[in-house]
Amino acid sequence: MKQQTGVKLAYIFAVLNAAIIGFSFLFTKMALEYSGPLDTLTFRFAASFLVMSVPVAFGWVKLRYRGKPLYKVLLLATMYPLGFFTLQVFGLQHATSAEGGILYSFTPVVTMIIAAIFLKEATTVLQKLSIFLSVFGVVFIFIMKGSSIDLSNMAGILMLFLTCVAFAGYSVLARSLSKQFSPAEISYLMMAIGFIVFLAISLINHTAAGTLGNFFTPLASGTFVISALYLGVISSLVTTLTSTYILSKIEASKMSVFTNLATIVSIAAGALFLGEEVTVYHLIGSVLIIAGVLGANLFGRKKAAPKIASAARRKPDANVT
Repeated sequence: MKQQTGVKLAYIFAVLNAAIIGFSFLFTKMALEYSGPLDTLTFRFAASFLVMSVPVAFGWVKLRYRGKPLYKVLLLATMYPLGFFTLQVFGLQHATSAEGGILYSFTPVVTMIIAAIFLKEATTVLQKLSIFLSVFGVVFIFIMKGSSIDLSNMAGILMLFLTCVAFAGYSVLARSLSKQFSPAEISYLMMAIGFIVFLAISLINHTAAGTLGNFFTPLASGTFVISALYLGVISSLVTTLTSTYILSKIEASKMSVFTNLATIVSIAAGALFLGEEVTVYHLIGSVLIIAGVLGANLFGRKKAAPKIASAARRKPDANVT
């Protein structure tokens, strides 16, 4: 019963994460009006690290790293947030955001392949078809908007595709580490590493450009502060904590397909807050995505019913005379 409750909670968190990530595109657009990509990442992870440091400092959250393979968490952090966001930032300098959206939708497929290799996760034919259906739903929306992949932007396209590999690698390794570390232990190290590395890169860039005095300028904007807090605390910290929990309960391939729900949320957010138009193809694509997510999680192999209880009923009690 407790295990079933944990799995249900994992699915609730997966939907919540998709909603949070969907709104993160809106807040990222707002933040980039006041700051560059690397500075935005620095303040984003500063917020997440500082907020989580409070309960750690007061002892409300216990972290126990002694005797645990910390190098594996460092490897995890190189994939996400370091690899993912670095590749994304520089990839989008050479490619369009639409191309980024199309390529990111392939994350569940890459995750399914990597999880099959390293975690021996098996998926049924219907699950595979469902995952591809969710990907097609995202690609369909972008194509109908007139977007496509320009092969002349190969450097950007390659880096954006590698973001899929980075996130898939993170999902697979995080599922493995969930048996040795708590969600808080993994998340705190990831936020700390992200903050330190992005802060160092940002300060080096400002020093080289002679603009170090402008480093804190974005904080004068309330819009930027709110955006950075959302991106850091909600979009980074909360989703990392919940993702680690989700991966301790369900397979990486099942969790990853939920990322495509973020496309639906971003469409709704754009319509509500930016006045963007919602068309028939948005609705069709959204239905395909939802159908794919449901199929990937409903069409798995049925687990064999435990035979212990029935065997116990057949076995005579040794104490009966």
